[in-house]
Amino acid sequence: MKIPIIICIACMAAACRHQAQLPTFAVCAGMADYASVAEAGYDYIETYVSYLMPDKSDAEFREHLDEINAQNAKIVSCVNFFPASLKITGSETKHPEALAWADSAFRRAQAAGIPRIVFGSGGARKVPEGFDKQEATAQFVTFCKQLALSAERYGITVLIEPLNSNETNFINSLAEGAQIVEAVNHPNFKMVCDIYHMLRENEPASEIVKYGAYIQHCHIAEKEERSAPGVKGDDFIPYFKALREIGYSGCVSVECKWKNMQEELKPALAYLKQQADF
Repeated sequence: MKIPIIICIACMAAACRHQAQLPTFAVCAGMADYASVAEAGYDYIETYVSYLMPDKSDAEFREHLDEINAQNAKIVSCVNFFPASLKITGSETKHPEALAWADSAFRRAQAAGIPRIVFGSGGARKVPEGFDKQEATAQFVTFCKQLALSAERYGITVLIEPLNSNETNFINSLAEGAQIVEAVNHPNFKMVCDIYHMLRENEPASEIVKYGAYIQHCHIAEKEERSAPGVKGDDFIPYFKALREIGYSGCVSVECKWKNMQEELKPALAYLKQQADF
């Protein structure tokens, strides 16, 4: 007598979901907030390039590095790469100064054990009004090729970040970011997908799948007020599904406007984990 085997498709689907590796989670914040971020259960902090003190002496940085090391901080990346004064496009570019700034940041990121730096810097890359966009793109690619070579020397990966059009007029989508990554064509130059900026630009989650080969980091916040995940209840599940489809198991970093950081840290993490474990 043959015994029928009943397969529960729903159970199999649930098992597959739980076998999939969830991303790790971080918060973009200053090092003074590291203890709170760690206590709330986040895996990492993502701090600012200013903490690498690119414009300060090595002696000043070493003293600062000792303070960072004393916290045993797990730093996944740095943001806010270039000040707006270091223009990368237009008729008054400052490429040598920007490359010197970057070289200092890369060297110190290596010393601090920080593997990547996010290249948002909307003010520095903004194309001046009336300046030819094609020429600006050529300027930017030339600069980024030099930047990638510098990053390679220190084992750092630079991640270009598409920003929404209210913040800059250059590289506003994953498609545009991918074009830059392809033009630079260097293993130390990849891309961030920032779900907040994607939402602001009405980019579908399918763009993550389309350009997944270039994505090595992820930022997130809610669309309307850049609030912490869970405040408005934005649905991030389509974006987490897209990240899972490309096999992403890296970090998702909250880059938001906190109303009360201490009160919102834990609920935001709980909300993200629930959304990621769909």
